[in-house]
Amino acid sequence: MTLQEAYNFFESLKTETTKKEELKVYEKFLHILNELKNREFSKEEIQSIETALENLSLKASPENRKKYFKKALSKFEKYLKDTFSLTPKGYYTNLSVSLGVLFGVVMGVLIGERFEKSLGISFGICIGLFIGAYIGRRMDAQAQTANKVL
Repeated sequence: MTLQEAYNFFESLKTETTKKEELKVYEKFLHILNELKNREFSKEEIQSIETALENLSLKASPENRKKYFKKALSKFEKYLKDTFSLTPKGYYTNLSVSLGVLFGVVMGVLIGERFEKSLGISFGICIGLFIGAYIGRRMDAQAQTANKVL
């Protein structure tokens, strides 16, 4: 399936549905496909992308279309990240904020043993959130300057 065929396919799916959740998935696919069309790739890279699209079996007619296409979207994003180091906007921020909160809870429990427990956990979450957001923003900015963001 070529990039244009996939784009047309998701455009037709977008006009068929009225469900907001499905529309969001289709719009994400359309955005990624549009960004890929506007990038410079070699013939081999384009063939690789089209093979990956073919392997997603997008033309199948599943019972739960939202779930099926959301899973296909995550597989396709993982493929683009692994193969071409292309990430969606805010990818590193989301990842590092969640990790920061996780480590913040651990740090808060350790601090909470010495002080008031609830104060330590909330303090740890806040510090982890801020550190994670800072690191994620920097990594997203680096990806943006390297033209690796979709």
